[in-house]
Amino acid sequence: MRDDLHSDTTAAPMRCETTSTTMRAAVCVRAGDPEVLEIRELPVPAIREGWSLVRVKGAGLNRSELRTRQGHSPNVRFPRVLGIECVGIVAASTDPMLPVGATVAAVMGEMGREFDGGYAQYALLPNSLLMPVTTRLPWEVLAALPETYLTAQGSLDALGIVADSQGRLLIRGGTSSVGMAAASIASGRGIEIAATTRRHDKIDALTAIGVDHVLVDDGGSLAAGVQAVWPEGPDYVLDLVGARTAVDSLRLVRRGGTVCVAGSLSGWLISDFEPIAMIPSGTKLTAFHSDNLKGSAGAAVLQRVVDEVEAGVYRPNLDRVFGLDDIVAAHRYMEDNRATGKIVVVP
Repeated sequence: MRDDLHSDTTAAPMRCETTSTTMRAAVCVRAGDPEVLEIRELPVPAIREGWSLVRVKGAGLNRSELRTRQGHSPNVRFPRVLGIECVGIVAASTDPMLPVGATVAAVMGEMGREFDGGYAQYALLPNSLLMPVTTRLPWEVLAALPETYLTAQGSLDALGIVADSQGRLLIRGGTSSVGMAAASIASGRGIEIAATTRRHDKIDALTAIGVDHVLVDDGGSLAAGVQAVWPEGPDYVLDLVGARTAVDSLRLVRRGGTVCVAGSLSGWLISDFEPIAMIPSGTKLTAFHSDNLKGSAGAAVLQRVVDEVEAGVYRPNLDRVFGLDDIVAAHRYMEDNRATGKIVVVP
């Protein structure tokens, strides 16, 4: 089997796959602009009990990494290899259920924060985070899926949107990778979808994935645009912009509807939040954090997503692939909000 196709997780014997002693990694040396990400030669991590070594084949970029790089994650100590997700091949294992040669994905669990993450050729990861995946998708496509689709699926579950649901869903931050994934899933569930974008040139990308109404967000309230489409308001709002728009989303959703905050495009904290004053009576505010679907909790969900992508039901929504050497350009591209969908880095 060629290296660029993914092995069946039951076929590989227990062994060490690599003889390398060093690896290339993008190290965030301090908080700051994208230039604080430096390519360095590091020792390949030595495996230890409860952890296995993964040869990284792709890592999706996420806004949380951008905010960590900017210095907004006070618990993160630099230098640090960022990256809250990756896909790759088990190179050395301490778990017989994770044989060498198995294709795996990993998300969250303090990857790239408490310990080094996916911006490297190898990553030493807790066995509890590794999700075996059976697929023949190209690596860059597979790398676009884990964090994005697990967050989208978990958010829709938190909203109560299940198969054959009916209702109206507003996605704020529609051209983010999670927004596009959520639209891909919801469009097959009988949901009428509206989604926001700040750029007119991204409207076609949203209609192509099943969005019924595209609203251009100029940074103010969306009330007029939403009421023109749905006078009573949406039944659900998936707010991926986050802190800056959460209170506005509570005003937009119909009375008794549900708002789920699952993104941090505008930060993590809502200033001067007064729940009784700001949450309309009967309206529900919830949230989703992808840490809830890490490891074994997300393995079956991720496999289902992969199967749906292979079948052409879901779109990978892959915007652009960068090499590890271009990590500074990749972060600048993300920070400038130029992507429509997922950005992936390959070592």
